Amino acid sequence: MLNAYVLGRAFSDGKYRKIFRERLSEPLHLNLLSLGVALFGSYRTKVEFDLMVRQQYAFPVLFAADAAKKLGLSKIVVLEFGVATGAGLMNLCQLAERTERETGVTIEVVGFDTGTGMPPALDYRDLPEYFQEGDFPMDFEALRQALPPRARLVIGPVEETIPDFLATVMEDAPIGFISIDVDYYSSAVHTLPILTGRPEQYLPITPVYLDDVAMDGANPWNGELLAVAEFNVAQPLRKVAPFTLLRSKRIFKNAGWIDRMYAAHIHNHPTRTPATAKRAEKALIRNEYLRYKAPIQPQPGSNRAGA
Repeated sequence: MLNAYVLGRAFSDGKYRKIFRERLSEPLHLNLLSLGVALFGSYRTKVEFDLMVRQQYAFPVLFAADAAKKLGLSKIVVLEFGVATGAGLMNLCQLAERTERETGVTIEVVGFDTGTGMPPALDYRDLPEYFQEGDFPMDFEALRQALPPRARLVIGPVEETIPDFLATVMEDAPIGFISIDVDYYSSAVHTLPILTGRPEQYLPITPVYLDDVAMDGANPWNGELLAVAEFNVAQPLRKVAPFTLLRSKRIFKNAGWIDRMYAAHIHNHPTRTPATAKRAEKALIRNEYLRYKAPIQPQPGSNRAGA
């Protein structure tokens, strides 16, 4: 996706410094390989090499589609909270389309927003030094007309719209990814109940992107991080935590989006429950220091069979 939009983002205010820090600080041979991947690589390889616009969406959407496919699911829903002008939502739609072609999993996109910009800040926990009332308004009609058929907008206070939305989520098309870009602690508190539906309404590990945790003023006692901490205390079987060992799994390890990628662990999902998490075959660890032999099967009537 090396086009004018990408170049415009790269050289707009602050973007060049970000790319220099995150990309040119990576090993030279990986950056050289990226040129070939950008020209000739598959979509999956481009995601692996962090070559997509909004990699923080490209990775989790592909992860979710792959996970759904392993579970025998043919459709997922991905959500963005905090749509504003809608650039992120429209990009999410493009990535959903490409991921759908790559995996065969159908992806619906839903954006949530008040439609009126930021509400008044509650107190210091809402980081008023960064955000204020009226920030990030939406041109609803223009955005609605620009969205593809796979996407829709849910407008209104999330504490009112989430219950109605959860009532529509089906077990054969679960929530696969959630982006939370609501800025305020108080807004994040109202958003996180999106994770309190029935366990089958989610993937067992559902990626969650927390956008507003990287400012200098963000810490565990304010903003989205505080909202997540309170959610984890209140929910014994739903936990939001940093995506496990994600940095070590990535080819490019200096990308800032990695630090904002979390996962919602649905601990009461059927695949994580002993009674229903059964495999057809038992796991076996081979020992390369021993000549492998198949396990001895007891013979009927032998002492071993009666043991």
